Amino acid sequence: MTVDVSKFVQTLFDGLSNGAIYASLALGLVLVHRATHIPNFAQGEMAMLSAFIAWEADKHMPWALALLVSLAISFVIGFVIERGVVRWVEGASPLTLLIVTLGLLSVINGGAGWHWGYLPKSAETPFTGTIKIGSEDPIIISWQTVGIVIVLLIVMTAIFLMFNRTKVGLGLRAAANNAGSARLVGISVGSMLAIGWGFAALVGAAGGVMVAPKLGLQPNMMASVVIFAFAGAVLGGFDSPPGAVFGGFMVGLLQAFTSVYWQPHGNQLSLVLAFGVIMAVLLLKPNGLFGRAEVSRV
Repeated sequence: MTVDVSKFVQTLFDGLSNGAIYASLALGLVLVHRATHIPNFAQGEMAMLSAFIAWEADKHMPWALALLVSLAISFVIGFVIERGVVRWVEGASPLTLLIVTLGLLSVINGGAGWHWGYLPKSAETPFTGTIKIGSEDPIIISWQTVGIVIVLLIVMTAIFLMFNRTKVGLGLRAAANNAGSARLVGISVGSMLAIGWGFAALVGAAGGVMVAPKLGLQPNMMASVVIFAFAGAVLGGFDSPPGAVFGGFMVGLLQAFTSVYWQPHGNQLSLVLAFGVIMAVLLLKPNGLFGRAEVSRV
């Protein structure tokens, strides 16, 4: 049995490209969950809104600057959502918090559709052309695939460094792990939660901006993407940021290889595969591969 190396490498890079997008959204989901202990169903719509912001900014400035503007505005949006909406239902039942995030999803999606319409728009990307490796049976990889992986890895690495090497990051971790103790040492837990939402929106925005040229910019573009992100977060563990990134990449690779090598049904079973991952992990290892079981004293 011979292996088509070109096809394998192409599939590997496509899987890493999709996985980087899922990992960025999964990381945002985990950051919100660690702060509020709920899954944020509006994460995908917030990323979509950020992509529209970058699209508007790109009309007036270089693409790289438009990306930075979108990330900054997305951070502010996440901060404002926590302070203006989520703050008022702190301590409510998980069902109430869940309904709030579903409401945010509907409001953002409807608002984007009302302002920009539902027809797909062409989003610009500086990553054009292809890379050709080898002369006989060459491996051809698009620069867009490479660009997605590089940009999202830079953003996620910066977030990890911020969480582990800065005062704000340590404050965020303290507020998420033990709010009561954090207050005792002078940390403003409310501000930390809002900043956490801001960073969650920022990393999600990076994924939204990078995937927009690939999917076509429109209000519903993240509907299926966020499901794969949820699968990645569940696989890695909802209380583990590194696990969410690992899970996102694994789901992306699994999706890519299934689509290419499981013919003729691979493409049609992508969403089924995502739900299968979620159900299998919840049944066999509910805390995910990197999550830890919560221990409490009765």
